[in-house]
Amino acid sequence: MRSGRALLATALVLPLCGAGSLAGQALAARPPVPARCAGAHVRPSGANAAVIAAATLCLVDQIRTARHLPALWWNRELGRVASGQVATMLSRNFFSDVRPTGQTPMSLVAGTSYTVKAPGGVSVAEDIAWATPGVDTPARIVAAWMASPAHREVILSTEFHDAGVGVAASLPQVLRAGSGGATYAMEFGVRRR
Repeated sequence: MRSGRALLATALVLPLCGAGSLAGQALAARPPVPARCAGAHVRPSGANAAVIAAATLCLVDQIRTARHLPALWWNRELGRVASGQVATMLSRNFFSDVRPTGQTPMSLVAGTSYTVKAPGGVSVAEDIAWATPGVDTPARIVAAWMASPAHREVILSTEFHDAGVGVAASLPQVLRAGSGGATYAMEFGVRRR
C-alpha cells in the first residue's frame, strides 16, 4: 500500500501565555467570530470536546471560504488521530508532531481506514497548539495558527479536503505552564484516487 507523504507537518510551539510573544500580542483582543461558529469563545473542559472540535473546524472553514478555498470535510478517522495525538502528548508528557516512539502524523493516519479508498496514497499535515487559561478557546487557537506562517500554510493549502480535531483541557507537564489550559491537534488529509 502506498502511504503517500506527510506535507507541512508542523511542530511549532504556540506559547499563548506570554504577553511578550508574537502569539500573545496577536491575541490580545478577542477575535471577531460570526455566530454560526457556536463554541468559538468557549474554553475547553472535560465535557465539551466535541463542541470545541466543531468550533475549531468551523473557524478554519470560515477562513478558507473567505479566501475562496473549499471548506474541509469532517473525517472521523482524522478526528480519532487528532484526539489520540492529544491524549498521547498528555500521557507521555511531550509536545510535538512526532511521538517519542517516532510515529509521525503520516504513520498514525496510515494505520487507520482513512487509507482504504486511496489507491493513489494520502497526504496529511498536522497543526498543534497549547494555550494557558483565558487564551485556550478555539477562536484564539485558530488566530494563533493564522499568525504563524507554517500553520497558516497548512490551513490555507488547497491540497487538503478532510480534517479532524482533537482537544483536551490539560497541558503536558513538560511545558511547565501550570495547570489548566488546553492542548489542540488538527489533522488535515487528502485521499488520492
